[in-house]
Amino acid sequence: MTSAPLLARPRERADIVIVGAGIVGLAHAVDAVRRGLSVVVVERDEHAVGASVRNFGHGCVTAQDGPALEYALDARAAWIRLAKEAGFWVRECGTVVVARADDERAVLEEFRDRRGDQVRLLDRADVEARVPVGPDAVGGAWLPLDIRVNPREAVHALASWLAAQGVRFLWGTAALTIEPGLVRTARGDVAATAVVLAAGHDLDRHFPDLADEAKVERCALQMLRVRAPWDRAVDPAVFSGFSLLRYRGFGGCPSLSAVRARLEAEHPDLVAAGLNLMLTQRPDGDLTLGDTHVYGRTLDPFNAEVLDEAVLAQAARLLGTGPLRVVERWRGVYAASPDRDFLVEAPLPGVRAVAVTSGVGMTTALGLAPRVLDDLLA
Repeated sequence: MTSAPLLARPRERADIVIVGAGIVGLAHAVDAVRRGLSVVVVERDEHAVGASVRNFGHGCVTAQDGPALEYALDARAAWIRLAKEAGFWVRECGTVVVARADDERAVLEEFRDRRGDQVRLLDRADVEARVPVGPDAVGGAWLPLDIRVNPREAVHALASWLAAQGVRFLWGTAALTIEPGLVRTARGDVAATAVVLAAGHDLDRHFPDLADEAKVERCALQMLRVRAPWDRAVDPAVFSGFSLLRYRGFGGCPSLSAVRARLEAEHPDLVAAGLNLMLTQRPDGDLTLGDTHVYGRTLDPFNAEVLDEAVLAQAARLLGTGPLRVVERWRGVYAASPDRDFLVEAPLPGVRAVAVTSGVGMTTALGLAPRVLDDLLA
């Protein structure tokens, strides 16, 4: 028996069809379900394997600024609620920023003056009570609003919960073309009143002119999983002075220029590589460690071992340990744009292309999605 021709297959129908089952796509599915809408999610892989499972699992709320901070605060509440409903691990544990120089401590003092109770300054003893640190730590800050999930669990648990709410997932199904009210897939057509394209950096596979206009490219991150060098639990995420250069929330602090100048003089290659020296502890005790940043529309497939070695050396110094044992290495890839933190565009009637183009999808997507659907479904 031969299969029916593609165009003869019955269409799926829903109020909204979402292309992409990463956190941005799932965030829109969550909000659509809350509105009582029927949802179909089209995902080319058999489960999420992209940026949404390759990250620190860090809800980096406090270090955001502007709209990103608004989205992050809403997303924080959504993560905590969904963890209870979908049954995945979450920690309301905050972030410890370790200052290893007086200029870094000055930035944190200025940040506290701007954010008030969202930032609590720590002396060295306070830092050590929360995180093992090396001898050059001079103090730090605790950002109590930040949260953590296990990214290798949370996104899959969220998809399973959505399926239990009636969301129809078409796994292993490539979206071929997107039209007003219609997504043509490798398994047939899906008709809907509204369409959300949440394919991240693959925006250029569907709307290349839009990607060109928004200067969307791919950002590759080298990340590692290492054995914890001590037998203790570290609940908060851990930032370093390099992290101060990566997040917009610190951008208005007058002392940041001194930190940048010093780190560029001491570690020019690492600053050029966009190092955000940070770590989180997984539920099994291992540490997720990283990360460096390389940008391009088409990325070379090769990781530079010298960058991994530098990250490991810097992390060992930050924590005051000997050499760290690597058990996994991987590359994260996400959409990035020098012009904007978020892309929300209407390339066609009834269609929204949505991407977090600043590397904070886990932090903000659950807050961004309701605003997108408010506009799309108006």
